Amino acid sequence: MRIQYDGLAWPVSKRLADAITELLTQHEVTGDSVTINFRDPNYSAEEGGFHPVEIRLEQRGDDWHFCYITDFTYVGIGPYAELAKDLDFDFQAGIFQTLFGVFPIEQGREMYQIWEGNFLHYWQELDPYLVVLSI
Repeated sequence: MRIQYDGLAWPVSKRLADAITELLTQHEVTGDSVTINFRDPNYSAEEGGFHPVEIRLEQRGDDWHFCYITDFTYVGIGPYAELAKDLDFDFQAGIFQTLFGVFPIEQGREMYQIWEGNFLHYWQELDPYLVVLSI
């Protein structure tokens, strides 16, 4: 299994590609697409926690390609809080989205690098997530 992590608006790190490859291999993923959801069961609007993350990959030929990586956050207060996209790196559509607007994906490079480093630390070192794969 090979994840194509370069050739995007900026390269996704080999470290992230390797971690996802290992995850997909462990779950013996078949089919031509997969959505991976990372959820902190303790995350709430009131208490905070680790943001939910969703990563979508599609298979083209022998390679898997990143479609998007989305980080969600609660917006609002109390019973009116709802999950919204905090950061969305949509490689297929070529856009980078935040709570403040939609931009060409190239403008999200620095934010992505910070986000990726934090996410990998949380996932691999702190292990707060329940991980669910949808095929």
